[in-house]
Amino acid sequence: MSERQANSVTGRIGIIDLGSNSLRLAVFERHGGALFPQINEKVMCGLARGLSSTGRLNRDGVALAFVNLRRFVALAHAIGVDHLAVLATAAVRDASDGQAFAEEVARECRMPVTIIDGAEEARLSAAGVLAGIPEAEGIVGDLGGGSVELVRVGRGVAFEGGRIGRGITLPLGSLRLAELGDDTKTVSEAVERALAAAHVARAGLRQNLYLVGGASRAIARLHMEHTHYPLHIVHRYTIARAEAETFFEIIGRLSRKSLERITTISRKRLEMVPLAALMLRKLVAATGPQHVIFSAFGLREGYAYGLIPPVERSPDPLLAACIAIARTESRFPPDGERLQQWTAPLFPDLSDRVRRLHRAACWLGDIAWIEHPDYRPEQAFARSLRMPIAAITHPDRVFVAAVLHTRYGGAADDPVREPTRPLLDPGSATAVRTLGLALRLAYTICGGRIDLLAGTWLGREGNNLVLEVPPADGLFIGETVQRRLDAVARSLGAISVLRRSESRRLAGD
Repeated sequence: MSERQANSVTGRIGIIDLGSNSLRLAVFERHGGALFPQINEKVMCGLARGLSSTGRLNRDGVALAFVNLRRFVALAHAIGVDHLAVLATAAVRDASDGQAFAEEVARECRMPVTIIDGAEEARLSAAGVLAGIPEAEGIVGDLGGGSVELVRVGRGVAFEGGRIGRGITLPLGSLRLAELGDDTKTVSEAVERALAAAHVARAGLRQNLYLVGGASRAIARLHMEHTHYPLHIVHRYTIARAEAETFFEIIGRLSRKSLERITTISRKRLEMVPLAALMLRKLVAATGPQHVIFSAFGLREGYAYGLIPPVERSPDPLLAACIAIARTESRFPPDGERLQQWTAPLFPDLSDRVRRLHRAACWLGDIAWIEHPDYRPEQAFARSLRMPIAAITHPDRVFVAAVLHTRYGGAADDPVREPTRPLLDPGSATAVRTLGLALRLAYTICGGRIDLLAGTWLGREGNNLVLEVPPADGLFIGETVQRRLDAVARSLGAISVLRRSESRRLAGD
């Protein structure tokens, strides 16, 4: 679906993805320029199994697909989706009976099926990656059961406003490679021949390789288990090139039985993992990226975000998501911008990246108010760390989560934070604590009514940390306010000063 076809969908967006290996229903809830996943149900049908030899869709896969397509369409209508699309990819478009299958699905389910070509599949996958990683520069590789799509993304490419290049599709899906037999040499040679003719594969040299698709996500999880990685979030999981090459080589030579002993990934998915890893080893060699970055956003997200009119899309998906969450979960109307301005005098030299994280934390500052008081630090940390939000790296997730843990009174040495501590830049620890304590002070002063901060000012004067409050208002002075002001001052190595002022300063002045 191209940009010019976008129309305003205000609520739920449903997408049924008829893939070569899996069939999936994804439902997203739209809040302004942000999308949140509501349903993500998958069935491994294997429509492309045997396609290279027979030219037709797998009979068992077709039967399984029909049963679950009926359910998916009925479920989407039952929950009230505002837009539902059925998208078919490589298996359906390449099979001799694919068009007939699509027509039968349309009759049985009373839903038209859109068979997208390889270039459009690549474009949608790239659009999804950019929705989740806006600064992506390099090659997107979408690994499916029937095909692999490659497309360049980043500055200076030809299409989509200079962000997405012209994509190509290659018959290197894991189900098709499986038909070549168990000889890894034969498979490797077939992959090398296909990649040698793919000029786009060399366009991302010394940039990054962004991987999309179920097989790539399974491989990312394997690497997480192998390295005991503390955060089990595939999106933006990053591996340096040399490490990726070595790991793909190892996984590509393991049997399924060997893999089953080291992972909890489903058996149906594991069956294809060694072939996908072998193909990825060759793809990394061909593209020469600095890093391999896994994306949980792909074709479905690319399609869904394309339904949001350009004028309504946020330039920053992270902040759009944080604002949407705050508006649904805060006690009173939230105002993360005012909170960020109120705390800004404590951080005079922030980079754009860190200021953005401060804004995100400020918007999320009231998300745990409904939890039991004894568990608020833990719940705020866990929720913000694992939220299904885009445009944020794993270390930055830890930064925001640690700020909110502190905002709710969590101790710096709380064991709940220990597993993720290695992901946080050691130099950020003081800033995390100061911002968290400043937010704790702010919420103590205003009780969650952020507009009440307008009559106060917090800032540094030499070695003093000063909180100015209105001259004749008892709202802002009390033992708890003083105690929490003292905590902020200690984090800065300053002396706390609480004073009344005749000239009120607006937050941010």
